[in-house]
Amino acid sequence: MRRVYSHIINIVGNVLTVEAEGVHYEELAEVSTAYGKSLAQVIRIQGDDVSLQVFAGSRGISTGDEIRFLGHPMQVSFSDKLLGRIFNGSGLPRDNGPPITENMIEVGGPTANPSKRTIPKNIIRTGIPMIDVFNSLVESQKLPIFSVPGEPYNELLARIAIQAQVDITILGGIGLKYDEYIYFRNTLETSGALYRAIFFIHTASDPVVESLMVPDIALTVAERFALQGKRVLVLLTDMTNFADALKEISITMEQVPSNRGYPGDLYTQLARRYEKAVDFEDAGSITVLSVTTMPGDDITHPIPDNTGYITEGQFYLRHGRIDPFGSLSRLKQLVNKDTREDHRTLMDTMIQLFAAFSETEEKRAMGFKLSSWDRKLIKYGKLFETKMTDLSVNMPLEKALDEGWQILATCFSKEEVGMRTELVQKYWPSTKN
Repeated sequence: MRRVYSHIINIVGNVLTVEAEGVHYEELAEVSTAYGKSLAQVIRIQGDDVSLQVFAGSRGISTGDEIRFLGHPMQVSFSDKLLGRIFNGSGLPRDNGPPITENMIEVGGPTANPSKRTIPKNIIRTGIPMIDVFNSLVESQKLPIFSVPGEPYNELLARIAIQAQVDITILGGIGLKYDEYIYFRNTLETSGALYRAIFFIHTASDPVVESLMVPDIALTVAERFALQGKRVLVLLTDMTNFADALKEISITMEQVPSNRGYPGDLYTQLARRYEKAVDFEDAGSITVLSVTTMPGDDITHPIPDNTGYITEGQFYLRHGRIDPFGSLSRLKQLVNKDTREDHRTLMDTMIQLFAAFSETEEKRAMGFKLSSWDRKLIKYGKLFETKMTDLSVNMPLEKALDEGWQILATCFSKEEVGMRTELVQKYWPSTKN
């Protein structure tokens, strides 16, 4: 039976310290106040001094309130009843539905044993040409979307949630504005995709410390579904809010700050979550796609900088489009060799020509005289932006490949594209649009 303590040594922000024995790191505790009960979690142990962060905030807690340690870490229910439901950062219902208390499992835990992992080999189709054709999303991949505030990254995530060919989508919202949460809910509900989705939503008005639990809860549930053979896609937005919450807690704990005030273990904290991406042998998979907003569009900021060392590429969202030059999927070569024989050649050719278009645009801006080849590149670049990079474009991979050939044929001759003769003979359109 767990002991009850009624002498809190100090309260700083949302962290309180009590003298206790026999407790463990990340163990849950229940704080009883005159206003009700709140959950807290052990975040530091120094001798007999135990520090806990209170999920609902420390307002209303006095030094004489009781603390009862529960003897287990954070838990969440797991069952098929989670599908179609919306929960908060503590795993409690946000959709006015009944609470789910059966089959409770511990949140967090280590990443999958490498011996149980398989080499990524399956593409996840999204219907977005700039992903499917040029930077294929691979099952079990971990990829961030680097963006600045104001870009349509949540709209992009919602489209992926609806269109991605997976079994289950889990959305972890961290510090969302209320209208952003409503947008996700209404979009998936209207499209009919909510029935295979699970939401764990922390809004900007919720206690900050609850945001730290969202990725762990989402990934814990995803892992259990993956072990049942499901292909699970975890969408996290925004990991910058998660890192800022870590920073706030570390300042409260008076830890020695690192780069720009972030905790020295920021890399470890991020890696613990991203490394949950896995393709299990003889089971399912977890794919992690997250948003990381960059303050001041600074790619060297500690959050995107550390993220880049952990993940397998990035989607760079700029001017409402996935930037073809800043984006990279390091695993795409594992899958696009098997999609269609022309995929890799077409992808490389179109990107090379678009790079040449960008150089031509610079020449035109500086007032240089344009050649006939330059004018062809300009025509090509405009078509590429309209029919490929625009996020409103939605088409299956094979149709997008055919559209790529059509764009080339509209702007160039067969000899000008420099592609293998057998591919040109097979896929070059017989007539131009």
